[in-house]
Amino acid sequence: MPARVILGVAHARREIVEVCRRLYDRGLIAGQDGNVSVRIKEDRILVTPAGLSKVDVRASDLVELQLEHEHEKSSKGKGQESSEVEVHFAAYAIRPDIRAVVHAHPPVATGFSVAGETVEHPMLAELKYGVGTVPLVPYAQPGSRALAELAAESLRSYDVVLLQYHGAVTVGPSLMVAHQRMESLEHAACILLAARQVKGRANR
Repeated sequence: MPARVILGVAHARREIVEVCRRLYDRGLIAGQDGNVSVRIKEDRILVTPAGLSKVDVRASDLVELQLEHEHEKSSKGKGQESSEVEVHFAAYAIRPDIRAVVHAHPPVATGFSVAGETVEHPMLAELKYGVGTVPLVPYAQPGSRALAELAAESLRSYDVVLLQYHGAVTVGPSLMVAHQRMESLEHAACILLAARQVKGRANR
């Protein structure tokens, strides 16, 4: 079934700005890190611009793009789209149920990816109910088509993925759900790291 418009454009713009600030305030991104997008029509998305700290992003800065290879930018939006928009395009292309994509660099979860591990525990509620299985996507150059294709393969079946050495991507039926999954991923990573530290001290 084709994707349908789920938000007015003005609403979507405000929601992206709000989520950008939440990501910044919670330490899930820093500097120019990360990018956020929302599908506003079957064939169009709004995405954060390149070069701006997310805490400074305004509704008028967001870029509207066609979900086609031409990546045609509308007259709305003053900046250049994020350099990592390929991951967003790939996610929307493989699953019409995806309405929003969040890419961030949550520090502890990213630390797991740098160590070549994923964030997993069969009994941890934060993962079991809020996130699900989190595959580790092998490293590819950020912003490359290769990375987008690797991420898309995992996003076919999962809503949260870790990018090796490069943060995480979460998707959802709404932007708020995608954002909550990013927060839950980092919270779970913090719990698992704390458990390792406690266990390590106990074994000394």
